[in-house]
Parts: sequence; C-alpha cells; structure tokens
Amino acid sequence: MCSKAFNRNSDLIRHKCSRGGERRYCCDVCNKAFTVKCALVNHQRVHSGERLYCCDVCSKAFTKKHNLRRHKHLHVGERPHCCDVCNKTFAEKRTLTVHRRLHSGEHPYCCDMCNKIFNQKINMIYHQRTHSGERPYCCDVCNKTFILKGDMVNHQRVHSGERPFCCDVCNKTFTKKGDMVIHQRLHRGDRPYCCHVCHKSFISKSYMTKHRRIHSGQRPFCCVVFNKTFTLNCKLTMHKRLHSGNCPYLCEVCGKTFIGKSHLIDHQRVHSGE
Repeated sequence: MCSKAFNRNSDLIRHKCSRGGERRYCCDVCNKAFTVKCALVNHQRVHSGERLYCCDVCSKAFTKKHNLRRHKHLHVGERPHCCDVCNKTFAEKRTLTVHRRLHSGEHPYCCDMCNKIFNQKINMIYHQRTHSGERPYCCDVCNKTFILKGDMVNHQRVHSGERPFCCDVCNKTFTKKGDMVIHQRLHRGDRPYCCHVCHKSFISKSYMTKHRRIHSGQRPFCCVVFNKTFTLNCKLTMHKRLHSGNCPYLCEVCGKTFIGKSHLIDHQRVHSGE
C-alpha cells in the first residue's frame, strides 16, 4: 500500500485499479487497454473527435472536464503559484511542479524501452509511441497519421492554406506559433541559445543543436543504401532523392526539376540574370 489519500471513494477505486495493473477495458479502434471505464471513454474521444466541455468565454472545446477547468484560468488571469527560484508565476500548482524541474534537473519519468528520461509524464508517453508505432491522429484529407494531435493540426494547414499566426512587426504569417516566436527574435535581436564551446548564439534551440555537431563531429542521419552520414535530416532526405529519382522542385520557366529547393533557386538565376 502507498498511503495516498483521496477525497472521493471513486478516485480511490481508480487508483487501486491502476496499482493492480488490471486493464479490462479495451478500445475497439486501436486495442489500447485501460484500468477504468472512464479512461477508455475519454480515450475514445481521440478517435471520435468528440469534445463535450466548452468554454463559455471563448467557445474552445475540450475532451476532458479538468482540461476546461485549467483553461479557464487563462481568462481570469489568476496565477497564484510562484517559483521560488525565478519568481515565474503559474495558474496551476502542477505546472509549477513541472517548471521547477528545469532548475533542479529532475527527470522522474523513464522509458522502459530505451531508458530515455523525461521531466513530464506526457512527454514520455508521446516518446513511447515511437517504439510502439502508435499514431492515433489521422488527417481526414490524406490519411497521414501522427503521434501528436498538434502535429496533425499543423499538417492540416498544408491542405487548408491557413496561416493563423502573424508577426506584429512585419505581418509575415506562419502555420505554427513556435515558428512565429522564433521569427520575432530576428526583429528583437534576441538570441537566447548559446553554444558552450564557441559561445555563438542562436534564435532557436534546434539551430544551436545543429551547430554543435560541427564541434562534436556527430552525423546522426545515415543513408541505408551507401551508409553515407549527414549532420541534418533534411540533407539526408535530399540525398535519398538521388537514389529514388524524386525531384519535387519544378522550374516554371523551363520545366527542369531538382532534388532541393536551394538547387531550384540557384537554377532560376539563369533565367532572371540575377
């Protein structure tokens, strides 16, 4: 027994089931199993798209009631939980708990397949889908599947052409909020990520990660045909087109095709005289 206490008997029963490991309730779509029926019902909304709980302020809808409750904190602006290290405030205690792990370096969740560690349980769950092959989110236009719902939503903008995020300085639009945030750092001159070897700074963590491979010599992306390795996944993708013959970039002037967009741009200068 773990001596954990609960306000409601139903929560205690649910907790005991999770400790016992009994998973009697099975999804008839993806066969994922759950210890309690309510967890199965919540999960099935992933497949059905059903979102029962709606915010009466902005009409945003949620699959779970507690997610709606958390969302409402955004409207009232209440942030009662404060980090004692950096004084950043949060609407919820659990968000503060996760944030504190940035300072402590704590990673309490470990993947039982590869031992990779995480500071949030949900990130471990998403990661484990790379091992299981589970991709529960499906584009209703092209049937491409995704591990994360956010990735599917971003992908669907390829079909719709929607670019909902707009830079308030130059009005450039983006399909992803994260891309807009990184772009805005160009205007501010903000480069928060610094290489610990040469102290070069970058506007995004991914740019810094790619740069560090210059120092480490790491080339993690490998062609299975020739065993040629690359520092960037996009370079491997372009290299693979040499084997497949896929040339997706088309010159609209002469009809010549290219394996990479940069190759097309270089070629177009022949026509423009630039």
